[in-house]
Amino acid sequence: MSTRYKLIVEYVGTNYFGSQKQPKVNTIQSKLEEALCTLTKQNIKIILSGRTDKGVHACSQVAHFDCDNNIYDKGRFLHSLNGILPYDICIKSIEEVSKDFHAQKSAKKRHYCYTIANRKIRSVFDRHVLLYQKPLDERRINQALSYLLGCHDFSAFKSSNTQNPAKVCNMFEAKCIREGEILKIHFVADRFLYKMVRTIVGTLIMIEQNSLDPSKMKEILESKIRQNAGKTVSPDGLTLVEVIYFN
Repeated sequence: MSTRYKLIVEYVGTNYFGSQKQPKVNTIQSKLEEALCTLTKQNIKIILSGRTDKGVHACSQVAHFDCDNNIYDKGRFLHSLNGILPYDICIKSIEEVSKDFHAQKSAKKRHYCYTIANRKIRSVFDRHVLLYQKPLDERRINQALSYLLGCHDFSAFKSSNTQNPAKVCNMFEAKCIREGEILKIHFVADRFLYKMVRTIVGTLIMIEQNSLDPSKMKEILESKIRQNAGKTVSPDGLTLVEVIYFN
């Protein structure tokens, strides 16, 4: 009888075509499965809490897998697994869980953060950020973000490649925090549409660039028309921070 294990994974997504397994390209899932198969000598399939797009990073992505053998020394297993994985993927923890746990279906909330370096000159230490050289007003950004809270149809911010017909998301938190020249824009919701966060950030920048009233965000949201929103910004600044489960 197999045992289910939960993994907490962090990765830099720059060199990968997203988290979800795809033929003939490097993905986070394919690298994880290759390492697990090598270590366990079994055909391991993992389930991720959700997909991250090409170039998007994660601090605490969650995955589960079933294994026919019990992993008694989890510390040693973790060390060996990280020794096989490439330098830009790391397993932070492993624990045995009930078969009722499902990395994707059991998740209740997901927390993403988009980071902007708001300065005129780039820094050699800028990694995993979007450089934006014109001034950004975090107070106006927070006003615009306030219109996204609650349950809404987020069609205005979806990618044209979105295949899931469900467009309603429940946004629990949307806020911008400035740390010197760094802006961190946090989003917590039950689910996110394909490229939704990056398009919202692009819309915030559009509102700032054109000195529009922050209430323009409400107008764009209610229009449900993608062409009314801003450009989709680079994936470099986007990180999956946390996946939240309820007991």
